[in-house]
Amino acid sequence: MGTDEELPQAFAAALVTFGEHLRDASGRSPHTVRAYLGDLASLFEHARRNHMTGPADLDLRLLRSWLARQGASGSARSTMARRAAAARSFTSWAQRTGLTTTDAGALLVASGGRRALPAVLDAAQAAAVLEAATCDESDPIGRRDQAILEMLYATGIRVAELCGLDLTSIDDGRRTVRVLGKGSKERTVPYGVPAAAALDAWLELGRPKVSGPDSERALFLGRRGARIDPRVVREVVHRAVAKVPGAPDISPHGLRHSAATHLVEGGADLRSVQELLGHATLATTQIYTHVSVERLRKSYDQAHPRA
Repeated sequence: MGTDEELPQAFAAALVTFGEHLRDASGRSPHTVRAYLGDLASLFEHARRNHMTGPADLDLRLLRSWLARQGASGSARSTMARRAAAARSFTSWAQRTGLTTTDAGALLVASGGRRALPAVLDAAQAAAVLEAATCDESDPIGRRDQAILEMLYATGIRVAELCGLDLTSIDDGRRTVRVLGKGSKERTVPYGVPAAAALDAWLELGRPKVSGPDSERALFLGRRGARIDPRVVREVVHRAVAKVPGAPDISPHGLRHSAATHLVEGGADLRSVQELLGHATLATTQIYTHVSVERLRKSYDQAHPRA
């Protein structure tokens, strides 16, 4: 918090109780809970500096000044949006539970410039990344990595969703995977023939060689047989992308962006892409139309004689 002074007791108690609410009732991921609580600790410290002693003192002016201070420090647009969401979530909860008489954050929005376009692979680069993941038939970890890359690109699922997959999540007959997404919302996502082949090879020739007592139902395993960690998946993606000259250094989320962009470029309607990605609103999905237009503009500028 940048200070040695403790938060007023009312703020500290509210932070603890709201954290319990987030963990027990909201359905948010552990990562989101940690981020929200960090954001609120920053907000409450800002309130303390402005001589406020508890949640009942919060008002829209204070919330806006806190966000403005965050923006002035160079926070990314996505971070600003999350901080505004954390504040709104808290003030709504505080009113419902009687800590405050009004919802001070109901009208709070995060201002910011144009949303940055995500780095994505083009279709040729994506194919090269997947080709670079081919492995020796006797290498179980190589088979795992190939299946991971194929599934990430084929489905566009998040890294946490991939790590949470169980053996029973896969319907190989229909070539679909059942995914538990944000807010504990379940959706079914299809995948194609190359991903199915890589997945079958992992399940038949790779997974049995590394599975053990800690494997349980997990689809993807680490070297010691336990459910794979998201950090390992990120390393797998970075290594594969690094083998392709000219490809941007993307993360698993970059593969998700790439898959969505290629779907839109291929003619998929936004509602279908929204459903596949598990976005709560269509507005989130619309960034992929922006990505496609940006790529079209670059191609036009490079190729058209009167660009």
